[in-house]
Amino acid sequence: MNESDLLQTLFQRNYSSTQNFPDKELAEEYIDKLFNFLFTAKEHKYDSKEQLVNEYDNLKTTLSNIVYDILRNDAEVEGIIEHFFLSIPHIYNTLLKDATAIVAFDPAAGSLEEVLLAYPGFYATAVYRLSHKLYKLKLNTLSRIWSEFAHSKTGIDIHPGAIIGESFFIDHGTGIVIGETTFIGNNVKIYQGVTLGALNVIKNASTAKRHPTIENNVIIYSDATILGGTTRVGHDSVIGGNVWLTESVEPYSVVYHKSKVIVRDKYPFPAPLNFVI
Repeated sequence: MNESDLLQTLFQRNYSSTQNFPDKELAEEYIDKLFNFLFTAKEHKYDSKEQLVNEYDNLKTTLSNIVYDILRNDAEVEGIIEHFFLSIPHIYNTLLKDATAIVAFDPAAGSLEEVLLAYPGFYATAVYRLSHKLYKLKLNTLSRIWSEFAHSKTGIDIHPGAIIGESFFIDHGTGIVIGETTFIGNNVKIYQGVTLGALNVIKNASTAKRHPTIENNVIIYSDATILGGTTRVGHDSVIGGNVWLTESVEPYSVVYHKSKVIVRDKYPFPAPLNFVI
């Protein structure tokens, strides 16, 4: 392929394609603005409630423009925007429950305001819940742009197709992966490095349930890996750190690895420890 062929290919893809794509940079800026409007804006920023309402209307207009770039159909866009913003109060209340759960169970969380402003796990959860709504409205690309933006900011990768219940608590969060068909119940706590993934990546299984089910009141500690669409962690279970799990466990289970401690001076190792990598 020479330069002329490349430019012709780009022209056909960008201007002649039947598929339309959102402005990625604008979409990323938008989800940040929406989060800040909902959770970090202070009343003194607005001289009146009217200014607050105007800002809310501006958010509606901007999202409408982003979605129009994808659908190019005024009636469809209007319906989606109305549906999305009618769901915002419910999403907001659910996220307040998430934040309250963090305050209740994390000794390091000093206040609700601290969680809203500074906790990456809450930010990732908020973007997930908003992008999940878009996913249900069949705006898959836009929902993925939002979720991947949160991933880039927090290190937490939550697919917008996952279903997550109320009072969800991510502690620390870096390295968490939650796959598309994961189901998570209420009052679940997940620590850094946890993977809720699939056992295989066969393309023809894309419509099947590939990721695990986590029932209510489960705690999953750091670096645990739980795989498979038929794998179910029963309610009120505890999954310890570094566990590799591909089979279901009953409710009230405790799954963990027990470390073996050897005192070096008393029981010499058969191989030297002073190696170099």
